[in-house]
Amino acid sequence: MKDFSFYAPTQVVFGAKAEEKIPQLIKNYGGTKVLIHYGGKSAEKSGLLQEIKQRLTDAGIPFLTLGGVVPNPRLSKAKEGIDLCRKEGIDFILAVGGGSVIDSSKCMALGVPYEGDVWDFYAGKAQASACLPLAAVLTIPAAGSEMSGGSVITKDEGELKWSYDDNQCRCKFAIMNPVRTYTLPAYQTACGITDIMMHTMERYFSHEEMGITDALSIALLKKVKEYGPEVLKNPEDYYLRSQIMWAGSLAHNDLTGCGTIGDWATHNMEHELSALYGVAHGAGLAALWCHWAAYVMDEGVARFARFAREVLDVVDEDDTTAANKGISRMRSFYRSIGMPASIPELIGRKATKEELLLMAEKCSRNDTITNGNFKRLTYEDVLKIYTAANE
Repeated sequence: MKDFSFYAPTQVVFGAKAEEKIPQLIKNYGGTKVLIHYGGKSAEKSGLLQEIKQRLTDAGIPFLTLGGVVPNPRLSKAKEGIDLCRKEGIDFILAVGGGSVIDSSKCMALGVPYEGDVWDFYAGKAQASACLPLAAVLTIPAAGSEMSGGSVITKDEGELKWSYDDNQCRCKFAIMNPVRTYTLPAYQTACGITDIMMHTMERYFSHEEMGITDALSIALLKKVKEYGPEVLKNPEDYYLRSQIMWAGSLAHNDLTGCGTIGDWATHNMEHELSALYGVAHGAGLAALWCHWAAYVMDEGVARFARFAREVLDVVDEDDTTAANKGISRMRSFYRSIGMPASIPELIGRKATKEELLLMAEKCSRNDTITNGNFKRLTYEDVLKIYTAANE
């Protein structure tokens, strides 16, 4: 195992009446003027946005709103929010939504006190020295952004979807009410299930072993695999929705990565898929993972065999056979919950040769970096995985 530092400062308020705590929590963390940041009309139609506005009004907390966040959140929207925060003297950002809204809020929070272009952080040109405090009211469990320091933003020019991780932009608190997820479409729920599992799998597929961390990862994966299909059948089951919502946070607050070195190649490759085609992140991950797994499996067959046996119930097989059967069962699981298992299933056609080359070039930064740790993937490796996923 590796030495590690675990940091999870976010206060989680979980339950059916969690929203009642929002005004006092904002005050507790020093907020005096709030920007409510959200996505489309669902926050309005559900009544959640109006409820939050009313609670802030009753508590005497002034606020402004900024909607319009889209999946694969845009740098241009974050910059609009940065300008608004500076102009209006905003000192606290409240994200109402899922991962995209929270990531956009983090980008804004980083950009307000920074004199340069906030994209500098995502391009690796600068490290943040300050960040506006922010919090999340979670409506879509998936990304785990409510308890992580990471964010992903898409630069409009060039469709560059890059990430930045900084503990300064971890949410001060996260409001998590499973009832708010009842009306999620089945496809969005399935994307969330996939993303939750992938956040754990990216950390699990490591050459380092850490017994407690591995056990936590396996337990989380087994339960999400069990509860995921059930919540699709019973979308208003509070218990099931609660399990999925809490799993989303645990999968991405680094608890399942303590003492190991994660991979993250599938995430990096998916960023190029969703940047190019505008697809849902979870669906893109499902379209790629089995092809990544088949390509890198020989780097650690025993790890894949253990995953197959403990998560996917493969029994009485030698390691190589078990590992291959596990990848096949994972592919079947994705399809069983309505997720794609290839690029054509994802976008409705095969990607062109030019598109594959473009994604490989962007993912490898024109062949200047490698991706992943389980096996370090060069430009050629990434291209081969995209090509296999395109069959």
